[in-house]
Amino acid sequence: MHLRYSYRIYPTKGQRQSLARTFGCARVVYNDALALRKAAWKADGSRIPTGALAKSVITEAKRTDARSWLGSVSVDALQSSLRDLDTAYRNFFDSVSGRRAGRPVGLPVFKSKRDARQSLRFSRNGFRLRGNGKLNLAKIGDVRVKWSRALPADPSSVTVVLDAAGRYHASFVVDVEPEHLPEVDAEVGIDLGLTTYAVLSDGSVIDNPRFLRKAERKLKAAQRALSRKAKGSKNRAKARRKVARAHAKVTDTRMDWLHKQTTRIIRETQAVHLEDLNVRGLARGRLAKSVHDAGWAAFRRLLEEKAARYGRHVGIVPRTFPSSQLCSECGHRDGPKPLAVREWVCGACGVLHDRDLNAAVNILAAGQADRQNACGGPVSPGVAIPRRARSVETGTHRNTSGPGRRSRAAGAAGIPALQRGEDVNNDNVIDLPPGAARPVELAPPGSRTPTRSGAPPPGTDTLFCTTNCPARGKVFAKPGTIIGFGWLNQQFAINAQSYAGYLQADDGHLYTFFVGVNGAAVPNIQGFFDVNDDVDQIAVLLQQEACKQDRAAGPHRPTAS
Repeated sequence: MHLRYSYRIYPTKGQRQSLARTFGCARVVYNDALALRKAAWKADGSRIPTGALAKSVITEAKRTDARSWLGSVSVDALQSSLRDLDTAYRNFFDSVSGRRAGRPVGLPVFKSKRDARQSLRFSRNGFRLRGNGKLNLAKIGDVRVKWSRALPADPSSVTVVLDAAGRYHASFVVDVEPEHLPEVDAEVGIDLGLTTYAVLSDGSVIDNPRFLRKAERKLKAAQRALSRKAKGSKNRAKARRKVARAHAKVTDTRMDWLHKQTTRIIRETQAVHLEDLNVRGLARGRLAKSVHDAGWAAFRRLLEEKAARYGRHVGIVPRTFPSSQLCSECGHRDGPKPLAVREWVCGACGVLHDRDLNAAVNILAAGQADRQNACGGPVSPGVAIPRRARSVETGTHRNTSGPGRRSRAAGAAGIPALQRGEDVNNDNVIDLPPGAARPVELAPPGSRTPTRSGAPPPGTDTLFCTTNCPARGKVFAKPGTIIGFGWLNQQFAINAQSYAGYLQADDGHLYTFFVGVNGAAVPNIQGFFDVNDDVDQIAVLLQQEACKQDRAAGPHRPTAS
């Protein structure tokens, strides 16, 4: 994997002039190449190859009086600017075609000498590391480097960056192997916020440092001083650099803090589960300054990068998951709440919840439903599956008559699947003729059967699940539908991914889903579930009931939250 190591460099006055000249030449080559490509595309829709472009804007341009000064800098930096232009076009076309994920990328634009950030890159031919610790750059000289740590491998390239605060940095790209840490049993769900930066499902709290808020007084004074300076004057340039240094200090302090927090979390936990927050949407509201100050996107990015390097897992729960509305004890959905409500009482079980801690526990349960129970894992940590899972391709179509389609396996993720006409309470299999309707099992006497959307439409089938003994369960479903549900080792076990495939097997059908524990219906899991319902939420409700049974069984049983 490729990593970047950034170090502060301190060029002399002459080296700063050479760097400024190289910055300008690389910018001119980039703009000339971009102008040629735009003109060629506008003229006849053609694309100039990179080789012909380099010959035109570098080799031949050096022979002209207007561009003769291009020969005073390293040609390696000029060629790197053309490669950057190719990368910019590639990113644009990949974004338009859908091959590039993330925010849309626009067409390349011209660079300006007034940009706050200037950069240029040297390949292996343009730099070398001296034995005395200095960095030698082609046609610039040996530059002093502040080595805060040693490079783990020989760098393949170096990028010299001049930021708005007037600081120079050298960013090396090195290729290293992943360093997997010893596995641990801890998993954690994290609920990010503004009052407290993060609340973990284990009860620990990370306070919000609010770096920008603390530095606002100095920033306001520096901004006022800048506004009083005449435009174009040297005093205004000095005041601008003072403002930039104040902002850079806030940025560096925040990034250092984020690195420390993410490193600690990655070292102490095997899996981290986060909520997919709409940061761009939140940053357009009245809390925009606080949202930007928190740096949630950088926190998630650092967690994902370090997890990939150290052999950890980072799970992202969909933003549609109602983590703040579900009761982590019984699964009851209490509805949306304003941000001012920090504690609430569940209307079903009466448990008092801290808003953030309850959300973190729900996020952990949702992440575990996707990770640990997918493709053969149990819902509760530390619980082994009674039988080895049979290989299955989840979500495949039942119809095997068409080309390229495979039939679904009889079992999935270690959960015994019911065949047509099978009752798991006995070994007898009822032989039903093809297309025959299966008998519908009624709910236990006295139990309620609330619905989410009224009575089921005509022609739909009913699915009923119950447990008559710790190791038995029975399911009645539509003929040919494979339902992976059971009561194994007194644990609920359900494969969320496979279950999604089962719901999608009969596209357009609405199932009535009832779950009972020891013969008693569970109101918070009853209801109609359409094929378009959130399967993650269904799996979380089942797992929360399993956790509740674990706690009731005694301390010798492992718990999931």
